[in-house]
Amino acid sequence: MGVPLDYHDPSVGYGQLAVIKANATGERRGTVLLNPGGPGGSGLSAVGGHSQEILYLTGGLYDVVSWDPRGVGSLTVPGEVYCFDSVADYNEFWNGTLELSGIEYAGNFTEQYDIGALLSQAPLMQEKYEELGKRCLRQPGGQYLRYMGTAATARDIIALVDMLDGPGSPVNFIGLSYGSLLGSWLVNMFPERVGRVLIDGIINPVFLATEETPIVWSQEIRDDGKLYDGMVIGCALAGPTGCPIVAQGQSASDVNRDIQGLVQRAYGAARKNGSVPVTSAIVRKEIWDAVDDPNGSWASFANSTYPALVAGVDLESKALNHTHRSLDTDRTSTQGSGRNATKSYSSVAILCADSVDTRGTNMEDVFKYLISVAQNGSQAATLWPSTFNYCPFWPVRAVERYQGSLNKTLSNTILVVSNLYDPVTPLAEAQDVVDLLEDSAVLVRQDGFGHMSISAPSACTNAVMRDFFVNGTIPAKGTVCQVDEDFELFPGVNTETILAAMSSE
Repeated sequence: MGVPLDYHDPSVGYGQLAVIKANATGERRGTVLLNPGGPGGSGLSAVGGHSQEILYLTGGLYDVVSWDPRGVGSLTVPGEVYCFDSVADYNEFWNGTLELSGIEYAGNFTEQYDIGALLSQAPLMQEKYEELGKRCLRQPGGQYLRYMGTAATARDIIALVDMLDGPGSPVNFIGLSYGSLLGSWLVNMFPERVGRVLIDGIINPVFLATEETPIVWSQEIRDDGKLYDGMVIGCALAGPTGCPIVAQGQSASDVNRDIQGLVQRAYGAARKNGSVPVTSAIVRKEIWDAVDDPNGSWASFANSTYPALVAGVDLESKALNHTHRSLDTDRTSTQGSGRNATKSYSSVAILCADSVDTRGTNMEDVFKYLISVAQNGSQAATLWPSTFNYCPFWPVRAVERYQGSLNKTLSNTILVVSNLYDPVTPLAEAQDVVDLLEDSAVLVRQDGFGHMSISAPSACTNAVMRDFFVNGTIPAKGTVCQVDEDFELFPGVNTETILAAMSSE
């Protein structure tokens, strides 16, 4: 589907959207559009892999349509954003920097040695991040960077609905994670077009409109400690047969002591020998990856990853393939395309296109802020690299960013959904959005762990969503859904049991 690159200046030319559709299974009422988030998530993959689940939630009464947004994939134009010509080019550019090694520190980042070591790298990293932006602009797709972003994508949605359901038709939309920002902008840009709109995993649009992205990220991860607590408590409840980290009779505090002790030992080994295969940065990244995805990853971390990390630290062996020293590990294109095997910068390009103008922030400012967040207990603030840390140095902003009111009165009430403990889109931000929209939005809380409600099964949440799309039913204010009782985060340990243990501490 062809769309203007700039809706306010058609003379710039046109791009195209790669669109996918799953047909309604019942009597068709219209179209529901899905954005899976990211930013930079592929709508083609989302619908291609999950069409049956989405058709169920929408009652089979709507065609489910998604697309690869601007900056995503090889079929949409502008397409995936690449800034290096080869893996070797990438590794040479970042060699000897934090981009490949991560940040090393002990405890809560209070040691002056660690602070000084990080701040000493600020000039080099600022130079690299500024040069990265120039490299991206020099690539064939660089000319399109200013035409990416959420405001343009909201207008693309209107164009899609007009084509599929007729001009002026109601917009039915599901926005997940960063797609919730798209949902917030969409309903405020086009309040008269709002049909049945659901957003899940909520970003507060006010933060992105007013704060630089490193500060936004610190707000997004404010509940990471709660999820970590849930993981160690669940481990202790499971006992050694379900969670080998814990010994018989030990408590959650013992589990935490052992995990943090492993971080400290990895840090000590790296201080002595910078080429050890398992550093504290790697251990922290593995912990965060587990915390971020409770469904399967908590138990997998305890049973597989943690023992491998222990072996790597204790034996200083290379048996564990979790090094961040080369792109050949996990820093490859999320598209898996042979066209370019280097890292994709699509998520960076889209987020930074949406973010506030540069304010003269330097890398030392960013590092000092991250240190302060870590000193306040965050497990995730210092994970490097992070998409949110590029934007103060990114050279491009979108030709249009929505800067209007975020509390419009909408033609229909929207459904806002959040887990109780979400690692990257906290419940508080879902409440913020509902408070902004007042009677035009209602919040449904799911008492679970993980990113978005879909991270854990809940017959209650599914019923609320289905009733919303099929019958237009708006749940009562204060609606709370439980995760299904038979869903276990560790063998024999479900969500309700962990939450009860947390509330009693």
